[in-house]
Amino acid sequence: GQRVHAAIDWTRRFDHMQQHTGQHVLSAAFESVCQARTESFHLGATSATIDLHRQVSPQEIAAAEADANRVVWEDREVSVRFVSADEAATLPLRKESGRTGTLRLVDVTGYDLSACGGTHVARTGGIGLISVTGWEKFKGGTRVEFRCGGRALAQLREWRDAFTATNRVLSVGAVELAPAIERLQGENKTLGRTVRTLQEQLAVHVGADLVARATRAGDRVVVVEALEGWEAAGLKAVAAAVAATPGGCAAVFSSTTPMLVVVARAADVSLDAGAVLKALTAEFGGKGGGKPDMAQGGGLTGDPASILAAARRALGA
Repeated sequence: GQRVHAAIDWTRRFDHMQQHTGQHVLSAAFESVCQARTESFHLGATSATIDLHRQVSPQEIAAAEADANRVVWEDREVSVRFVSADEAATLPLRKESGRTGTLRLVDVTGYDLSACGGTHVARTGGIGLISVTGWEKFKGGTRVEFRCGGRALAQLREWRDAFTATNRVLSVGAVELAPAIERLQGENKTLGRTVRTLQEQLAVHVGADLVARATRAGDRVVVVEALEGWEAAGLKAVAAAVAATPGGCAAVFSSTTPMLVVVARAADVSLDAGAVLKALTAEFGGKGGGKPDMAQGGGLTGDPASILAAARRALGA
C-alpha cells in the first residue's frame, strides 16, 4: 500500500535505446550484405558485441557497417507491434523466436523485423552513428564490437585525444602512426641488442673489478652487488665472470625493483645457487630457477638493502 516515486534515468535509457536499435540494424546489415547470421548480442557498459556464425573479412565488415549507417541516415521509422506466435510464423523475421504466446515485434521499416522486448528509438536517425570498433575470431565465427550514438562519439573523442598527444610526441599524422611506431620498435630492438652485446663484453671487466673489491670469507670471494642499468643477460655475464675466479660466488642484482638476480659460484665452491635463489624468492617474492652452479630469477620486492643483506648471509659472507 505504500506509494513510491520513480524516475527514468533518461541518459542511460537513451544510450541503451541507441545501442539496442543499432544492433538490430547492424545484425540485419551483416545478414543482408554478408549472409552472416547473428548468434548472440551483449550490451556492455562501454561497448556492445554481436557474435556472427562465421568468420567475416575486414572488407565484409566495412560493407555491413556502411549499409547499416545508410539505414541510420535515411531516418527510417522504427515501430512496435504485437502478434500471436501463429501470425509471427508467417512473417519474415530475421530470427525465429522460440517463445510462445503473444510476441512483441520491432520493425525497422523495410530493413529488419525481429521479436524483441528491449527499448528502441522511434526512428533510425536517433541511433546517430554505428561504428565498428573491433573484431576477433570467436568460437568458429566472429565477435564484432561496436558503439552507437553517444558511445561512438565518446570513442571518437578518446581516439582524437590519443592521436593528438601521439602527434605531438612523434610529429606524425594518424595515417603515419603505425609505421612510426614500427620504426621505433625496430630501433629499440636494435638498441637493445647493442646494449646486450656491449654489456656482455664489459662484464669481464666489471666482474674483475667486483672481485678486486669483494668480501673474503675464508676461501670464498663473495660478491653481492646491485648494478644500475644492466639487463638480465648482462647480469648473468657479470656473475659468470665472478664465478670464473677460484672461490668466487656472486649474487648480482638489478638496481630497480622488482629486482632481477643472478646467483653463481665457482666449481670449487660448495654452494647450491638454486637453493640460494629459492631462499631469496621465498623471503622477497618473485620466481626463478637454475642449477647448483648458476640460477637466475626476478620479481624480488622490498628494501634493496635488506635483499642484498640476505644474499650476503646466504653466500656465507
